[in-house]
Amino acid sequence: MRIRTILSLIPILVKLISSLLFLLITLDWRVRRARKAFEKELMRQGVSKRDAQRISLPIKNVKDDMMKLLWRFRS
Repeated sequence: MRIRTILSLIPILVKLISSLLFLLITLDWRVRRARKAFEKELMRQGVSKRDAQRISLPIKNVKDDMMKLLWRFRS
């Protein structure tokens, strides 16, 4: 009975892990796109590329902080 229960949990765990991985990849991709779009808009307004990258850095930092928080709660 225990083996059957464990075996029935495997597909659920695989689905859960794959969904989490997809979520993390999607989040990273969307943050990168938003940051690049923000930098392009700043450059259209006359800001230099280096300054636009510096100004958009907090967007990446927020995503990194979210990831650290997620990994802290996993244990």
